[in-house]
Amino acid sequence: MDLLSKHEVFEMKILNQLNSGRILEKMVFGGGTMLRLCHELNRYSADLDFWLIVPVDAEPFLNNIIALLNRDYEITDSKIKHYSILVEVRSNKYPKKLKIEIRKEIRLWDMETKIAYSKESNRQVFLKTHTLAQSMANKIEALIDRGEIRDAFDMEFLLRKGIKIPELSDLKRISMKKRIDSFRESDYKVKLGST
Repeated sequence: MDLLSKHEVFEMKILNQLNSGRILEKMVFGGGTMLRLCHELNRYSADLDFWLIVPVDAEPFLNNIIALLNRDYEITDSKIKHYSILVEVRSNKYPKKLKIEIRKEIRLWDMETKIAYSKESNRQVFLKTHTLAQSMANKIEALIDRGEIRDAFDMEFLLRKGIKIPELSDLKRISMKKRIDSFRESDYKVKLGST
């Protein structure tokens, strides 16, 4: 089993454990890893990204996650940041650390219930995810904010799935085009090839 396959098994184990501990009930799963595990995106993304859907007291919530995961894994980092809650775990069974990031901002997200799965794992996890339309909106915002080629790649994936780009202001449309036009050949070969 290669490095990426092993990491995907690790992701599924962590999702399963968060589900068993009822942590997932308070969050919606999104981002590139959600698109890969729930919709077969053919791009590797290494983190588990969540957004809160109910208010939580950040410190006890983080402590519950640490207590749950600390039984089987080493917690290498954990902190409450201004916009997010971060937990990073490591296991000697898997070659890479796994970062879990939970955004604290609560919005009326467009959500659905999906099954996260991997051909590398015998686990399946039923959880709330952003819809593909919400993912498109998120990816547009991310592309404009950080200018990473992975966001443009994910947008193309969503377009191929039949998800349309929503109505955008002229400023957002121009900003998005500038970001896409700024990509160089090395972004496709090096940055995208390494995600």
